[in-house]
Amino acid sequence: MSLYHETAALLSGPSSHQGGSVRSRVFGNKELKSPPAQVYALALESCKWSPVLKEVIEAAQLLQEERKLTPALAVLLVHDHLVARGGIALPQTHGLRAAVERHKARLASELTRARIRRRCATLEDLRALVEADARAAAGGPAHPRWIRVNALKSSVDEQLATTFAGFRVVATVQDVIICGGRRRRCTEAYKSGKIILQDKASCFPACLLDPRVEEDGDVGGFGKKRKIYAFEKDRNRAKTLDKMVKQAGSERVTVISHGQDFMKVDPAAAAYKKVGALLLDPSCSGSGIVGRDDLMEFCMPEDPFGGAGGGAGAKKGGGEKKGGKKEAVTSKGGKNDRKRKRGEEEESKEKPVMVDDDGATTVLSSEKDLTARIEALASFQLSLLLHAFSFPAAKKITYSTCSVHAGENEHVVVKALASEIAKKRGWRILAREKQVTGMREWPVRGLVEDCEGDKEVAEGCIRTYRDDGRGVMGFFVAGFVRSGEEDGVVGGEDDGGPFVRDADGIIVRDENGIPTLKATGKKAVEEEEEEEEEEEEEETANGQGNDDEGPYIRDANGLIVRDANGMPTLKKRKTNNATDEDDDAWGGFDD
Repeated sequence: MSLYHETAALLSGPSSHQGGSVRSRVFGNKELKSPPAQVYALALESCKWSPVLKEVIEAAQLLQEERKLTPALAVLLVHDHLVARGGIALPQTHGLRAAVERHKARLASELTRARIRRRCATLEDLRALVEADARAAAGGPAHPRWIRVNALKSSVDEQLATTFAGFRVVATVQDVIICGGRRRRCTEAYKSGKIILQDKASCFPACLLDPRVEEDGDVGGFGKKRKIYAFEKDRNRAKTLDKMVKQAGSERVTVISHGQDFMKVDPAAAAYKKVGALLLDPSCSGSGIVGRDDLMEFCMPEDPFGGAGGGAGAKKGGGEKKGGKKEAVTSKGGKNDRKRKRGEEEESKEKPVMVDDDGATTVLSSEKDLTARIEALASFQLSLLLHAFSFPAAKKITYSTCSVHAGENEHVVVKALASEIAKKRGWRILAREKQVTGMREWPVRGLVEDCEGDKEVAEGCIRTYRDDGRGVMGFFVAGFVRSGEEDGVVGGEDDGGPFVRDADGIIVRDENGIPTLKATGKKAVEEEEEEEEEEEEEETANGQGNDDEGPYIRDANGLIVRDANGMPTLKKRKTNNATDEDDDAWGGFDD
């Protein structure tokens, strides 16, 4: 029962005039007895349907027949009765539920009339129209649904021939399909992890990072034994990340550090000292996110006994009847009344609320509040980026936000490039002409004026806007690269590769033909053995694998058996080479 009363109070009471989105008002209310997620879902969907339900309730004269119902309660209850698949979330004998279901035939008839007036053949068509109207009310063009095909489990060709027959691929990003604005129900492809619902713009960071292995060698520091280390400080979000990784089929190559702060990770630790590419997605203001419901309107039917319905965003009538006389909504009292009214209006002015992408809300009483919040976020974002610069083997980094504020985007990039660690280690912006196909051609770039006039840096930055007709959310991404020459990191661009060479440029080898690595001074085979041992220790610590795993024969004590020249002996290959095939099949990051 409290679910409906609390939601009605939130949409029609004084809190509806406090500003901010429905989300911020719900999740910022610490006094709710009902689960906030249920309150939010009911409020949001009822707001979308309220123009239709207002007509239905008034035509059915529900409020005249059931005086215990308020206009707000009537909209919420009728919504669940007519539209929600689960029906009214109250016992069948409950008074509020009975008050609505007594008139179910009349309500259903009026909904049919409302549907026909809108030229919708079915209820599903009406749902699509309601969704489209809600998007239009929020401003900007209708936002399409973007689908990313998971290359670990499927292919674009397979999905275009099955789930998305008749759809098309968007060339900007690999493996992304565009759907219409209409909501699609979960399909088997989604449930099995073959497709992922993801905005096109949020695919840009992994596409720009491009950590795939090409035919001519190692790109971005990734070898054939690829592994992803994922960090999420918030444990609840880490659980969601873990679920999505498993659904995508990437758990074998992804190590999730639940609740671990990336800022406290030691870049020189054995597990991370060879990390070659980093994708940074720090907390941000979320100002570019599509679907924020700041301007959501809640239309309520006229109260036949108490005047206009009012409420959040509802238009009031010309007056109300009391004792047979019509009273104006706005009074014309004396001087003191006018002063009091002005004071009340000033107090009731809506104050905008900024909701970060992680759900944190900040009431913005002035422009200074917004500036202070952006500066606080930017300070953290910059520290995260500088920390990523310190990973010894890193040669490629992407930094992205779902914000449209330059303070979190270009300003952070410029400060990072001007930092001491960036200059010392040779970090520079990934120039536009060096970016992968699709990212290089994207027309919307960074703002030159916010890059201190540096056109090359601005061109290297990529922007998207949610209201520019391209059907994407507001987003920003920039790439950083370095050659590794400054500190001798393996794989510099012009240093002849990772091995020691003589004066004539010939790779120096020992009597067994084994080359020596520049970075460590060790033989390549020794480095490979250490990698195997480190991976075995890590897998054992994570509960993966057994002590006898690895490519080499070991003795009773677990030591690798070597010949007279110190060379290890490989085990006989198993007939089942599924593991090798899986390694070759993996094609990049899962977001």
